[in-house]
Amino acid sequence: MSSFFSYDPLWTQTLTMPFMRNAFLAGLCIALSAGIIGYFTIARNSTFASHALAHIALPGATGAALLGVPIALGLGVFAVGGAWVIAALGKRAGEREIATGTVLAFATGLGLYFARMSSSASQQLQAILFGSILTITPDQIIGFAIFDAVLIILMCIVYRPLLFSSLDEQVAQAKGVRVGIMNALFMTILAGVITIAVPAVGTLLIFALVVTPAATSMIITNSPFKAIVMAMVLCLVSIWGGLVISTMFPAPPSFVIVTLSTLFWGIAKGVESVRNHRNGD
Repeated sequence: MSSFFSYDPLWTQTLTMPFMRNAFLAGLCIALSAGIIGYFTIARNSTFASHALAHIALPGATGAALLGVPIALGLGVFAVGGAWVIAALGKRAGEREIATGTVLAFATGLGLYFARMSSSASQQLQAILFGSILTITPDQIIGFAIFDAVLIILMCIVYRPLLFSSLDEQVAQAKGVRVGIMNALFMTILAGVITIAVPAVGTLLIFALVVTPAATSMIITNSPFKAIVMAMVLCLVSIWGGLVISTMFPAPPSFVIVTLSTLFWGIAKGVESVRNHRNGD
C-alpha cells in the first residue's frame, strides 16, 4: 500500500523532460477539439455514439498493428468509416441507436479477432484500451494541431446550422438546414476527435474527455458558446492536472485524468442539487 501512495521528490524535474512537454501539448490540442465536439455530442443526444465510436476504432488499431502500418491510420479509417455507416443507417435518433449498437458489436468482435491473430496487435491492445499520453510523439502533436486548426475553421463556417440542427432537428429541417449533411459532418468530426484522443486516454476512457467536461459546463451555463469554452477549460485542467498529479504521486495518467474530470462533474451536480433544493425545485 505504501508504494501506491508514494511521493516523487523529483517530480518538478520530470515535468521538464521532453516527453512531458509533448504530453502537455497533446493535452492542449485534445482539450480544444474535445471541448468543441463534446457540447454538440450532448445536445444531439449522441453520448452513446461517442463511446461506441471509440470501440469501433479498436479493430482499426489492432488491424494496423497486425499489418505493420501506423496505429493512428487504422484508428482514423475505422472511426470515420463507422461514423459514416451510423449516419447513413440512422436517419432518426432511435435508428441511430440501433445502428450504433450493431456496428459497435461487430467492430468489437473484429478488434479482438485481429488481436488474437498477432502478438504485436495483442501487445498494443492495452495501450489502445487505456491510452498512453506519455508516449505521444512530436509528429502526432503536429497532426493534432492541424486537426484542431481545420476544426476551428470548419466551426466558424457551420456553427449556426450545426447548433440549430443539434437543438431542434425538426425545426431546423423546416427552416432549410441540410440536417442529413449536418449529421454526417458531426459524426465525422466526432470520429476525428476520438482518433486523436484515444492515444491519450484509450478507447475505454474517452467518454471522460469528450462528454464529461461538456456535461459539467452545461450544468454551469445555458449559453452554448460559453459551455463550449468552459468544456475546453475543464478538459484542459483535467488533462494537465492529471499529468502533474500522476507525476507527483506516480500513477497511470489516464486514471488521474478521468478521476479529475469525473470529480468536476460530481461537484457541479452537487452544487446544482443544493441550488435546486433551496429554490424548491
